[in-house]
Amino acid sequence: MTCTIEQRVMRKITLRIVPFIMLLYFIAFLDRVNIGFAALTMNADLGFSPAVFGFGAGIFFLGYFLFEVPSNLILHKVGARIWIARVMITWGLVSGGMAFVQSTTSFYSLRFLLGVAEAGFFPGIILYLSYWFPAQKRAQVTAIFMAAAPISTALGSPISAALLEMHGMMGFAGWQWMFVLEAVPAVILGVVVLFWLTDRPEKAKWLSEEERGWLIATLQREQAAKQATAQHSVWKGLLDKRVLALSLVYFGTSAGLYTLGIWSPQIIKTLGVSSMTVGLLNAIPAVMAVVAMVLWARHSDKTSERSWHVIAACIVAAAGLFMAGSTASIVGVILALTIVNCGISASKPPLWSMPTLFLSGSAAAAGIATINSLGNLGGFVGPFMIGLIKQQTGSYTWGLWFVAGLLILSSLVVLWLSASSRKAQAHDSLIQSKH
Repeated sequence: MTCTIEQRVMRKITLRIVPFIMLLYFIAFLDRVNIGFAALTMNADLGFSPAVFGFGAGIFFLGYFLFEVPSNLILHKVGARIWIARVMITWGLVSGGMAFVQSTTSFYSLRFLLGVAEAGFFPGIILYLSYWFPAQKRAQVTAIFMAAAPISTALGSPISAALLEMHGMMGFAGWQWMFVLEAVPAVILGVVVLFWLTDRPEKAKWLSEEERGWLIATLQREQAAKQATAQHSVWKGLLDKRVLALSLVYFGTSAGLYTLGIWSPQIIKTLGVSSMTVGLLNAIPAVMAVVAMVLWARHSDKTSERSWHVIAACIVAAAGLFMAGSTASIVGVILALTIVNCGISASKPPLWSMPTLFLSGSAAAAGIATINSLGNLGGFVGPFMIGLIKQQTGSYTWGLWFVAGLLILSSLVVLWLSASSRKAQAHDSLIQSKH
């Protein structure tokens, strides 16, 4: 059967771009949350309390927040190839430096700098995908890319646990070896980015002239269709109420995601299992989350519906967190963490397909970065509150329920946003009918 030009182009750009950016995100996420495994031995070695660890793990997102929007605007101007290479090399160097933490000051400082170094990577990739993929394909492609996060947890958990077993080799602790060895791929891939990524379709020599022309024309038609309603200036992207609402939604999902990434190894460890068993058990929910994420995004693309896909996923994740705070058996905890992982992961692709429906150009760069930077503050609040509440109560229960509440808030904000959008569309239709 003969392929249409659309099928041919989509296959080519998917194979060229998606596996590579998945690999980049795999390493990014691993370096972001491997602190959760380091804590299994590092906290005792350095005398860190749950509150100190929670604050240090979360302060990453304060650095991320401050430098996210400027970083994404620079990427939009200088191109993804150069800027993503810069991001990866600097975060690799800082992540490796975590091996030499000796006090709370150095711990807080390096985690903050890691956030500064990595700022712009994730929203930069989301923006980059909008340069290459038509809107109707974007949720599914985003889902495949974002599947790298749960895959990173699934594969990275046993790897991190195994690296902890290197304790004492050449006089270094296992957690020090883990930080150094898991940072090396980021630096190497940062160099590879310079040779592999193509900034825009116009420069894609790996597409034929006909294929390049079709892709450019398709994306330009989309841009023209949005021209009348889309907002383009940086300030409009920053201040659009829908951007601020989606930031609040993403805040809840980020609190959930990083509560899992940073604290689940220690939650599982309280069940009395070895570090290696923690690594293997922590991989189970992540594997299931990959499947849930891809299938849910496919359904979202097929139905062209975003809001209810986000709402339902957030409610499922909240239910899993309530369950995780109420059970003490290994089976119950792993089942609860699986439900949370599936809900959190499934919410992300339809959520990230929403901003580019009403923003374009520099407004899209600023808007996406704003959602990611404000929303990722949930990655600070969630882990910090878990640590603080654990120190006060001796239990993870109330901290997990707190994060569940944030996810319920996220679902309510999407519901409001959806109702507002329908009301605005009805108003516009009424005005047009009068003219």
